[in-house]
Amino acid sequence: MRHQHKQECNELLGSISEYVDGSLHEELCRELEHHLSECEDCRVVVNTMKKTIELYQTDAPKDGLPVDVRQRLYKTLHLDDLLHTTH
Repeated sequence: MRHQHKQECNELLGSISEYVDGSLHEELCRELEHHLSECEDCRVVVNTMKKTIELYQTDAPKDGLPVDVRQRLYKTLHLDDLLHTTH
């Protein structure tokens, strides 16, 4: 039974992005919500994703990365040549 439950989790969580975006087909949405009502592990995954999106949307700088952060990131990733082509 546990194996079957895990398979159901994997199948339903494959639709998590559409569910969180509100674009999941109504029937699949109901099926996922029913599953979430019975499966704490999947609820944690969905709630974490929603919270991550919420934090990103509210805390993300509107004008991109600060210049010093971008420079350190590009240097770490060995993308120094891109520093001269981006702001």
